[in-house]
Formats: sequence, C-alpha cells, structure tokens
Amino acid sequence: MKVTFARLSGSLIAILTFAIGCSVPSIVDESTLESSRSLAHSFGMRLKTELKMGLEEGGPVQAIAVCKNVAPQVASELSRQSGAKVARTSLRYRNANNAPEPWQARVLRDFDQQAANKEANAPLEYFEQEADGTIRYMKAIRTDGVCLACHGELIPPALQESLDRDYPRDLAVGYSLGDVRGAFSISWPPPDRNSGS
Repeated sequence: MKVTFARLSGSLIAILTFAIGCSVPSIVDESTLESSRSLAHSFGMRLKTELKMGLEEGGPVQAIAVCKNVAPQVASELSRQSGAKVARTSLRYRNANNAPEPWQARVLRDFDQQAANKEANAPLEYFEQEADGTIRYMKAIRTDGVCLACHGELIPPALQESLDRDYPRDLAVGYSLGDVRGAFSISWPPPDRNSGS
C-alpha cells in the first residue's frame, strides 16, 4: 500500500493506492511528516541566510559560491543529523548533481501544474508513505527576490561568465517571482526490520 498526500489550496488530500494483501494503516506517520517539514524549513532558512550574506559581501557571484559549496554542506549535515536523505532538486537544475529522480520529477511537474492554476503563494508539498516504510516528502521552493539575482530573466554579463564557467549546462535561469524554482526533498529509509522496532 502507498499513502500519498498533496497540498492543494491549503487542504491536505490523501490518495490511497492499494496492493493486494496490504491493509490501510490506522494513522499516517504524522511525526515523520512534521519532521520532514521541519527539515525542509531548516534547510530553506539556512540557505536563505547564507545567500543574503553572500549577496551583501560579494554580490551575485558570491551567492553562486554559496549555492555551489554551502548548500551541499547544509544538506549533508541535516542528513547526518536526521537519518533522512535531505536534498534540493529541480526540473531546471544548475548542478547536474541536483537532477531529479523519476519520482521527484513527477512531483515537480505536479507542483508546476498546481502553481499555474493557483495564487502565487499557494503552499505546495507532497508526502508519500510506501508499503515498505519508505517515506518521501517534497516542498516546493518559490522564486523570490534573492533567487532572481542568479536565476532571473536578466543575468548581468559578469555573472553569466561565472555561470558559464562553473555550470556550462545551466538550465536554472529565466525564472520570474513566484515561479516554482525547485523543491526540498526529504527521503526516509524503511525502518530496520532486524532491530525489533
């Protein structure tokens, strides 16, 4: 059985997909859902703080270095602390290491479609609980003013040179305010069935 949640217009809708021989759990893992939300929030806040500092200290070129160097460190640290795989991904990624897995690409396309049909600030999130205990969560990253400096439609020539040098296959430009830039992704492994828990 797979339990999937999608955030639509502020309400949480559950979609249940059944496999033969599985029963519906009496409750969804609310604790893991809240932990996932907390990890995505922590990642977003830390990254935004670092980006603002980078912009103040060295402009957009310094902000690129933050995304390139600091963001993976934060993701790795949060992953070690939580036991989940914490990452960022996007359909239009800058770094090929952030290319989406098939399930993430499907969710990102759904986010884009939902965002196109709703108000600019509608929250978009996804929660999926697999029969084996694997749990996946994604929260959309909306393009804001900080993002536009390096991901907007008009990129200054000096910044474009730096992007071309570091990311020759860059897909992550041309965004407008409020666009879905990508998503934070949290994946929890199945519980260890040999631990007795």
